[in-house]
Amino acid sequence: MRPVYDGFKTFFDYVGIFFIIYMMGYASFLFLAVTVGSSTLYQIKRRNLLKSELRQDYYVPVSILVPAYNEEVTIVDTVRSLLGLEYKLYEIIVVDDGSRDNTAQALMDYFHLRHVTRPIHRSIPCKQEEAVYESRAHKAPITLIRKANGGKSDALNMGINAARYPYFVCMDADSVLQYDSLSKIVRPVIEEADVVAVGGAVRPCNGATIENGRVISYRMPKRVLPCMQVLEYDRSFLAARILLDKFNGSIIISGAFGLFKKSVVIGAGGYDSSTMGEDMELVVKLHVYCRENNLPYRIRYATDAICWTQAPEKLGDLCKQRRRWHIGLFQAMTTHRRILVNPKYGMVSFVSYLYFLLYELLSPYIEVFGLLTVALAFWLDLINVPFMGMFFLIYVVYSAVLSLTAFFARVHTIDLRLRATDIFKAIGLCLLEVSCLRFVLAWVRVTALIGYRKKRATWGKIERQKMDMH
Repeated sequence: MRPVYDGFKTFFDYVGIFFIIYMMGYASFLFLAVTVGSSTLYQIKRRNLLKSELRQDYYVPVSILVPAYNEEVTIVDTVRSLLGLEYKLYEIIVVDDGSRDNTAQALMDYFHLRHVTRPIHRSIPCKQEEAVYESRAHKAPITLIRKANGGKSDALNMGINAARYPYFVCMDADSVLQYDSLSKIVRPVIEEADVVAVGGAVRPCNGATIENGRVISYRMPKRVLPCMQVLEYDRSFLAARILLDKFNGSIIISGAFGLFKKSVVIGAGGYDSSTMGEDMELVVKLHVYCRENNLPYRIRYATDAICWTQAPEKLGDLCKQRRRWHIGLFQAMTTHRRILVNPKYGMVSFVSYLYFLLYELLSPYIEVFGLLTVALAFWLDLINVPFMGMFFLIYVVYSAVLSLTAFFARVHTIDLRLRATDIFKAIGLCLLEVSCLRFVLAWVRVTALIGYRKKRATWGKIERQKMDMH
């Protein structure tokens, strides 16, 4: 038995070394990302206070695409919010992707849309339109396109084909753009001629009261699960995305809010209907397309362009969402695996792709493997329990501090006011999110790829709530 015992001890020693290196890499990246992100937010706030931002009357014409499937509960509020944007030249295109509820009828009734005969030239493949409805009686033209169900990517491709303007914004049907978000997300396009895509910041609207695109009151959500997602979103959007933006390394723009140059997206082939993560796949494809064709390009991140979206309030819905995200990540990274350790892609290859591979795609498997190893070591009495307890406590506190730094930096720099109860709730739930929810979602992501091919074209049903808008 002694050789077996020694073999296990050697194995655990190597596993320990691996996890120390792995965690040091993640901790260093997260610390750098939060530091750079917080600094950038404060610089932007200071610039706005000094009124030193770009000022001119030039507006980039923008088509706003809203793919919708069974969004009867939220779609009218979403379009109403878009009509309140402080922007001069834009159109709204809603693509009803074969909804089984009254999504289209709700829009037709509220905005008095009328049926028109309008042929749509399909520059990129998508299913045929069934009917087109329009109204020009509002601040911006509204177009509703009804088509057979083909998935979100197919709906977006239809919207691109129908778009009249050279840039388009894609957003979710359960989201609300802040009143100044459109003008802020186009700013990088005005500042730099070679910008082909810009990502916006996404924040959960649970607990927020929004009037005409402005947040008139803000509280942490009443339910525990959305609260933890608020903290998670801020850590994600503040940290990695701001840091990667510094060297043109962004490889994901949230499907909830992103701006794209239409001609480049059409040249790259549009959205891939075979993937469940169409947002990330498109951005990675744009990197590949531009570099393969030697096109000068920039993919930017506008941290002050804010989109408010609904965070799932039920654990089952959250698990569906994260399962879909992980499958999309897997599909995008395997489809474009040529990027890995390829000098042609520069920092995108050696930093962005490598980070998402090690700390996003593979991280749940590594985390679960680590937990199983700890359990085995404990069973064999080969673990220092006080040391492991201290190590886990340090990990939780460190992660929580960085998450809270990101959260309070975001809250302060967009001038939201929190009550004392919300501050204590954020601190307590941050610890719970890092120590509990993270591992629940890790298991969801570990099992995400099991049988995913059967449902890769489905939207995934998540229960929607009426947004608090006035």
